[in-house]
Amino acid sequence: MIGAVDIGGTKIAVGMVNDAGKVLSKVETPTGAARAYPDGLSHLVRMLRESAKIAHVELTGIGIGSTGWVYPFTGEFGDVDFLQGWKGCNPVKDLAREFNIRVAMENDGDAAALGEAAWGAGKGKSRLIYVTVGTGIGGGIILDGKLYRGADRSHPEVGHHVIDASGPMCTCGFRGCWEALATGPAMAEWFQSKAPAGRHTAGDLTAKDIFRLAKEGGALAREAVTREAYYLGLGLANLINLFVPEVIVLGGGVMKSVSLDELRKVISQGCRFVPFEQTELALASLGEDANLIGAARVWHHRFGQETNQAV
Repeated sequence: MIGAVDIGGTKIAVGMVNDAGKVLSKVETPTGAARAYPDGLSHLVRMLRESAKIAHVELTGIGIGSTGWVYPFTGEFGDVDFLQGWKGCNPVKDLAREFNIRVAMENDGDAAALGEAAWGAGKGKSRLIYVTVGTGIGGGIILDGKLYRGADRSHPEVGHHVIDASGPMCTCGFRGCWEALATGPAMAEWFQSKAPAGRHTAGDLTAKDIFRLAKEGGALAREAVTREAYYLGLGLANLINLFVPEVIVLGGGVMKSVSLDELRKVISQGCRFVPFEQTELALASLGEDANLIGAARVWHHRFGQETNQAV
């Protein structure tokens, strides 16, 4: 029975997940209550014990998935914007000491990739890329059943490859990154920049609103949706050209409204030198508990009996 910890910018969720990927209990706290590391650690310990008590189980391990920069094999936090007080702190060692069990941590994109590969839309596939599109773009890559890591075992930032070098500035320092062009906020910003003056107040529209307006027949909204599918498709085409995976699993709020057929049309325009038809596009299937399920899978991937098998 794995205690799963999902650390996000808005909330921290903790749950108990069995070895079939089913969430048996869940508790949450606002991330703002954990900005100081001692407070955060105290919340994690409390929530793990509370969640285990609710599910009437005994912990056998803890898996952590966190947004931002983390060091999976030391257990330390890097520079994470919303938890600046955690930099250099080590929840892996601290929780292992507290509960006397093994603890593993990964970036949440990698965690979600592991979860979808084991128990979700990518089950049975040994070459998988997971992409989540919401306020940002993140993901994880699995090749031959193993989580792909770069130099120094680093996590690849799929959202920061450049799609249009003359595009808008991205927080990473480049212009026209995938994340700067194809996220929900990027879609809303473009729409508002093109809308007649006074029609919409800056920040009052979301990507969800724009998709709704497009369905209602709004011309500018339809243009925004077409643009979104084009830039999303370009990024996916790049990933297919580079990796030719068996499946790309797509998650996040934006993907609930984007047409997969439109994405495939874009991909077919620029992937003719690889067998792109062999790459399936699939929507993430683990639902609202996907991050918790992925966090649990982090532990299995690192320590479980299936470590040396296909994920």
